[in-house]
Amino acid sequence: MSALVRPRDGRMIGGVCAALARRFGTTPTTMRVIFLASCLLPGPQFLLYLALWALLPSEKSHAQQTW
Repeated sequence: MSALVRPRDGRMIGGVCAALARRFGTTPTTMRVIFLASCLLPGPQFLLYLALWALLPSEKSHAQQTW
C-alpha cells in the first residue's frame, strides 16, 4: 500500500477519493461512486471528506521533490 497523500493528477475536487483509490488499489472513479452511494446513508460522510481534504498532505510536484 502506498502512503496516503492527495495526488496532483487525477483530482476532481480535493483529491481525497483519488488518494483513497491509490491506497486501496482501485480506480478513482470506483472510489467516487462508493462515496456518492455512501452519502445516501445517514452519517458524517461529507464531514469526513472535508476533514480528510484538510488533513491529508498534498503530493509534492516533481520540482518540489528535488529539494
